[in-house]
Amino acid sequence: MRVTVDQDTCIGSGQCVMAVPEVFDQREEDGIVQLLQADPPAELHDAVRRAAAMCPSQAISVDEG
Repeated sequence: MRVTVDQDTCIGSGQCVMAVPEVFDQREEDGIVQLLQADPPAELHDAVRRAAAMCPSQAISVDEG
């Protein structure tokens, strides 16, 4: 799994951070997503998929390849 984020699309809702804080964080100044792990371990894959699915701005992309 490879995760990418589009900081220009992110609206800073923080749902991804609450879902998977090991993979996502937010910038202090504006709450925009920061990616901590582009290649998360297998045990986090389901949580990352859920975070991407619930992102209101669809700023998270998951490549399963």
